[in-house]
Amino acid sequence: MENPLDRAALDAALENVHRAGIPGLFAEVRDGDQVWRGAAGVADVATGRPVTADMRHRVGSITKTFTAAAVLQQVECGQIGLDTPVGHYLPKLVPGERGDRITVRMLINHTSGLAEYLPYAYPSLRALPNVADTSPQSLDDLRFTRFDHTELIRMGVDAPAVGAPGGTPGMYSNTNYLLLAQLLEKVTGTTAERYITRNVIERAGLRDTEFPTGPHIKGPHSRLYEAWFGMIDPPRDYSVYDMSWVGVSASLISTLADLNRFYRMLLAGKIVSPSSLAQMQRTVPIVSQQGEIIDYGLGLHPMEEPGQGTFWGHGGTVWGGGTLAMTRADGKRQMVVAVNMQRWNRLDSSGKPQPHPIDDALAALYRVAMYG
Repeated sequence: MENPLDRAALDAALENVHRAGIPGLFAEVRDGDQVWRGAAGVADVATGRPVTADMRHRVGSITKTFTAAAVLQQVECGQIGLDTPVGHYLPKLVPGERGDRITVRMLINHTSGLAEYLPYAYPSLRALPNVADTSPQSLDDLRFTRFDHTELIRMGVDAPAVGAPGGTPGMYSNTNYLLLAQLLEKVTGTTAERYITRNVIERAGLRDTEFPTGPHIKGPHSRLYEAWFGMIDPPRDYSVYDMSWVGVSASLISTLADLNRFYRMLLAGKIVSPSSLAQMQRTVPIVSQQGEIIDYGLGLHPMEEPGQGTFWGHGGTVWGGGTLAMTRADGKRQMVVAVNMQRWNRLDSSGKPQPHPIDDALAALYRVAMYG
């Protein structure tokens, strides 16, 4: 029987991403019972310590799938209504007419119209999305800052709306998911982190996945190099960082194997019910953080190529780190790729990020990993 995992092609595609400029990356691809794991490059550019496929990693907004699943569990219990206004639960955080018009579903699928709080929390990023007028200074200034989430929510709610509630395309905003954390706390009587740990992470049997309790990553991990569009040269390590700036929106630490297990179980209806999973896979168009229009469901988004199966999952970035986890709808083919550098694209004279060989090399790796 022909091996559906082309290990030589996967090895070559992984190495090509490293050669294109990523210091280190690692990946796991599964096809049924067959598993390929690979790593290329270094976890520390100063010492040359190599990356390995079992390292723990900050997985960024992949956290949103975990949070969305937790909310759907509470929908199943009758504690939360997907189409109930958020003002019904959190009238002080989203007051007045907006609280009456923005539903829980709109928070999960980013059609609430609430602005992203990040440019208001990080002063040197105030000009976003105009990257050319930003600087990375705040990333250093706020490395050990412990943010208050209600204050971050207030920044997003008080900022000019980016759309009408329920309007499309929606606008990706971490403000939405910090509100979902407050909602979970309200209906469960415990913190969102604790609820997600007990009812999503532990239910899935994940042994190396956790919310950070401090600025350090426990266990073997890579340094995380942030380039901020060429303004940090050489790229600086931000692996030690207080992640309260994103909380249950993007702070989770995990491994490749855990992420593949989680998405496999989620798509098999073992984390939420099949009807809840169907809700998660109902998509609307939204504008991603990269400014592209993508289809987005409830903490999930699809990737597909003509003539190929649809994959579901999520991507994530933090300062210096990136991850993409995708699982085919039938759960049999899976891919997780983690990289230890971010925002490698330098800006052209008009302030737009320029294409970089890393982009093409990563796209080629994703194709080989998902479609063979």
